[in-house]
Amino acid sequence: MPARNVRPFLEALEAHWPDAKTELVYSDVYTLLVSVVLSAQATDISVNKATGPLFKVAATPQAIVNLGVEGVGRYIKSIGLWQGKARNVVALSEILVAQHGGAVPHDRAALEALPGVGRKTANVVLNVAFGEPTIAVDTHLFRLGNRTGLAPGSTPRAVEDQLLKRIPPDMLMHAHHWLILQGRYICKARLPECWRCNAAPWCGLKLKSPPPAEKPPSSKLRGRMTPIAIEDR
Repeated sequence: MPARNVRPFLEALEAHWPDAKTELVYSDVYTLLVSVVLSAQATDISVNKATGPLFKVAATPQAIVNLGVEGVGRYIKSIGLWQGKARNVVALSEILVAQHGGAVPHDRAALEALPGVGRKTANVVLNVAFGEPTIAVDTHLFRLGNRTGLAPGSTPRAVEDQLLKRIPPDMLMHAHHWLILQGRYICKARLPECWRCNAAPWCGLKLKSPPPAEKPPSSKLRGRMTPIAIEDR
């Protein structure tokens, strides 16, 4: 994607998603942190279904510690990798109580030192809770960065670095949300719905997919659109 196309591409996404925000349901920084940890390789919908009942009985670090791994596990069994996530949520809560007075630190290094928290999760918390212009590269952003030519890279960190360089400073605060919603609902993993994408004129994808009534894209195009799972590292 040429540099001249970056701003109009993002402006088109902003126009389509003017109220873009995380779809995780949370009430404070701590419940946001727990929700993001649980969302690794899981949908926001599945996380919200589990955390609704969980947060009714335990919505603070000390309450989660008191509930214990087995207790937390009972609420999140519907989420993938729930055993490890239950251990991480309790362990990070213990650290918050012991080292941070029960508060979530506004510090990247301290966040990434917590069990189950990698760069992606830290970026989400720093952006959503603390208002920092960070970019959290999940599966959707990794795909869009490469597919559209906005920020090509072979790793999530490479895509993140490219996004930080190419996105205009005044758009960094919300760009992550525009991109994730676009990837989740329009520029989908197996077949992007280019016919209803208002950013298509500036997108670097050469073989745009046609509307369903038209001829489907070639097998070559489909083969380039295999989804890639991004773990939080």
